[in-house]
Amino acid sequence: MQITRQADYAVRAMIYLAKLGPDQRAATSQIAQEKQIPPSFLAKIVSQLSVAGLLQTSRGAHGGVSLAKDPESISLLDVVEAIDGPLLLNDCVGDHNSCSFGSECPIKPIWCEAQTDLVKRLRGTNFAQLIHTD
Repeated sequence: MQITRQADYAVRAMIYLAKLGPDQRAATSQIAQEKQIPPSFLAKIVSQLSVAGLLQTSRGAHGGVSLAKDPESISLLDVVEAIDGPLLLNDCVGDHNSCSFGSECPIKPIWCEAQTDLVKRLRGTNFAQLIHTD
């Protein structure tokens, strides 16, 4: 499993915005340049994050992009899933009927445990924490 480049870019953009502070906006061109994100790619990311309720956008001379919530209330999982959809290490973790081995599969408990650990770790990491480690 690998987080997509789009999700990685989304996390970078969110960290950038979290560092700005409350009620501050940034132009997407500025974010794209400073975080080395292709501008057209960033436009799509901003749209997805806005639909997910994580960003606010405004147009005009004083427009830009800002966080829609406090950085403490936005988890890494929120951003990754807004871009990539629900995390799933293996099909059998999400659909218990997809494995032809059923309950006899020796690896399924490992996949399920790893899935739980990953989701817990990403859910437990918020952007207020990330701006202090960047």
